[in-house]
Amino acid sequence: MTHLSGGCQCGEIRYAVTGEPRLVYTCHCSDCQRVTGSAFSLGFVVGIDEFELARGGLKPLARTASSGRVRKRWVCPVCCTWVCSGDAGPGSPSEEEIRTVRAGTLDDTSWLHPTLHIWTRSAQSWFTLPEDGHCFETQPEDIYGFYAAGGRLR
Repeated sequence: MTHLSGGCQCGEIRYAVTGEPRLVYTCHCSDCQRVTGSAFSLGFVVGIDEFELARGGLKPLARTASSGRVRKRWVCPVCCTWVCSGDAGPGSPSEEEIRTVRAGTLDDTSWLHPTLHIWTRSAQSWFTLPEDGHCFETQPEDIYGFYAAGGRLR
């Protein structure tokens, strides 16, 4: 997989991903359930230089999560589709080094297979966690190290 493309629901935003995703994950936290209107959010992680906007400009939305971290979601300014996200503020490498992209915004989602499940303590009771993935009740202590290692435990 050398080139992925995607965009928002209305077509205002288009993007390209030029590198191999480091990992595909699901987040089962109640915030993600609420913002997606689903049981979890599905995302993938790439290097910041591997995510390029091809058309349009994203609008940042900041929110303080229950963990106290300031989370920033970048959305389409027209249709408000959530395109990508990360932490905001000092010492948060995600804005400088990685981009977490909402997997449902890809043009082709057929290859997606999550290998990491976080905040599983909030997972819906009917959802069965896969046996072949890494599952965490909250999230790995060093989430950025986990991303940098391609989803491998150190």
